[in-house]
Amino acid sequence: MDEEGEDDDDEHKWWLENRWDDSVKWKTLSHAGVLFPPPYIPLPKGIRMKYDGVPVSLPPEAEEVMGFFAALLGTDYEADEVFVQNFFTDFLSILARYPPTNPVIRSFALCDFRPVFDHFQMVKDQKKALTKEDKERAKEEKAKLEEKYGWAYLDGRKEKVGNFRIEPPGLFRGRGKHPKTGMLKRRVLPEQVTLNIGKGTPIPPPPKGHKWGNIKHDQTVTWLATWNENINGSTKYVFLGATSSLKGISDLKKFEKARELKGHVHRIRKNYTRDLKDRLMAVRQRSTALYLIDQLALRAGNEKGDEEADTVGCCSLRCEHIRLEPEGNRVIFDFLGKDSIRYHNEVEVTHQVWKNLRHFLRGKSPSDDVFDQLRTASLNKHLTSLMPGLTAKVFRTFNASHTMEAQLRLLTNSAAPVSDKVLAYNRANREVAILCNHQRSVTKNHGAQMDRLGDKLKSVKYQRWRVKRKLLNVDPKLSKKRPELKEPESDLEPEWCEKHEMDLVEKEKEKLRKKFDRENEKALADGKKKLSEKELKVWFKEAEVVGKTYAKERKSGKVLAGARDTQDRLEAALAKLDERISVMKNDAIDKEENKTTALGTSKLNYIDPRITSAWCKREGVPLEKMFNKTLREKFKWAMDTEGDWEF
Repeated sequence: MDEEGEDDDDEHKWWLENRWDDSVKWKTLSHAGVLFPPPYIPLPKGIRMKYDGVPVSLPPEAEEVMGFFAALLGTDYEADEVFVQNFFTDFLSILARYPPTNPVIRSFALCDFRPVFDHFQMVKDQKKALTKEDKERAKEEKAKLEEKYGWAYLDGRKEKVGNFRIEPPGLFRGRGKHPKTGMLKRRVLPEQVTLNIGKGTPIPPPPKGHKWGNIKHDQTVTWLATWNENINGSTKYVFLGATSSLKGISDLKKFEKARELKGHVHRIRKNYTRDLKDRLMAVRQRSTALYLIDQLALRAGNEKGDEEADTVGCCSLRCEHIRLEPEGNRVIFDFLGKDSIRYHNEVEVTHQVWKNLRHFLRGKSPSDDVFDQLRTASLNKHLTSLMPGLTAKVFRTFNASHTMEAQLRLLTNSAAPVSDKVLAYNRANREVAILCNHQRSVTKNHGAQMDRLGDKLKSVKYQRWRVKRKLLNVDPKLSKKRPELKEPESDLEPEWCEKHEMDLVEKEKEKLRKKFDRENEKALADGKKKLSEKELKVWFKEAEVVGKTYAKERKSGKVLAGARDTQDRLEAALAKLDERISVMKNDAIDKEENKTTALGTSKLNYIDPRITSAWCKREGVPLEKMFNKTLREKFKWAMDTEGDWEF
């Protein structure tokens, strides 16, 4: 697209214009449409699946679907009965339309996909073995597509498009135990796609031989393209990217709505607390559900069809998901929430809420709804009457942001070093993640990572011990003035030190070998005499002598200072090592404490970014330590927040 726009360097600070609540989202809009996946390329002639030991010749339409499953051999999907059954049912329906030229396929057990899988593995290996030039060419081709489809012009400004690629066909995975897992995701055709673009703007040409399903010029919506997928019948959209002004406006409105709730929440809580004793069952159920949504940050939940994953929220809880313990008015929740993440929590509630839940459960079977007289739509309608635009999910954003701000006040020590403040921030973030049930499983290599961190920490402590001893060598009087210099470092066992000293020697030898090779390459280029292996051995011997000296000094407790080791230099080195050790300790604590908690989701979706921006300015913490580049780009509108700003 050649449309002229504002200079890319002139950043559009839309948040300073105070126009972010307009119902008309744009005046002019142009883009290149969507990128469709490439057409299917049939397998080489000798590559075939087998049926009952006989190679099968499939038409391309059926071969493509077969290949989707063949690529998954060796994964958990191959052993998933529901996945396999759904795949095979859809595969048979494709075969009915595009039958093979030989054996009729009827039984999955007689299918052998291994030859096709082996071919795919060979192709993968070939891609890995591509030359640097081939990889560069592929990278350039990708960049060209990004440049064409990855940008739109909104009111004359060049803005990034989100995911402009139409999903390729394949087998549906789903999250958790989805009943439709394994079903065929069909190829999306241009005839199914509706584009939204400015009036009078050139319409992007569809792929050759096709036409667009529809063209719209709707200025009240923010999507660029839309279509329906065949698995769940849900609508897919292409929007501008996370860094675009439209997405920023949407985010800002979301957090401002949650912030607005702050001025109403006391009245709303008083309201639902009163209604917990209402004589109408429907009102008691609504107020009890609202209590749980507010106090536990539960999602409201929606009704589910039989063909959807069995995940629930507050309004769709069943009796089997709740257990009551009379002592201490305790309630135990156990159910699968969004994305089939288990929510298991034992909490103390008010006596009236506990009594209400007991009443709602009485006489019902485990599969009955707890709140049988409540639906999410009616709850949200009630909430809108209490505050314009208020829905159940606003409570989740409000409570996440409120908790973050309160925890930062509680945990931050303004006099502490930056590494301590970062740890305090992550601990506050973890409280929000726990509130929102943002869990993750412990990674398989977590233990190994912690061991490596421990070794790195010990190696820095080893360096610090040597610097302290050098200081005592330079000025023995420091022994009395600063007795801490004589104290041994914790965790430095003799066995570990011996291994570390050997490792240091080996690492030094690796460096010397690389230096030796470099110098010989240079000598060859300059037509000079090369170094001999004998000279390399001399270098190695010198490295071994240094290693033995380290060991001797460690055992004697006396480390000789070098000619350049002045007291000032050693003091500066000690201060740097102290800081490194503090940072590494906090990193290790942080990693261990957050091994089962996902901090990123709440930071991305639920915590007002202005809380982080203001805290960083107030506490002198670089924003880069809290927000990665993606978040800094996404939340540019929050970066101008002053240090005294409050949610």
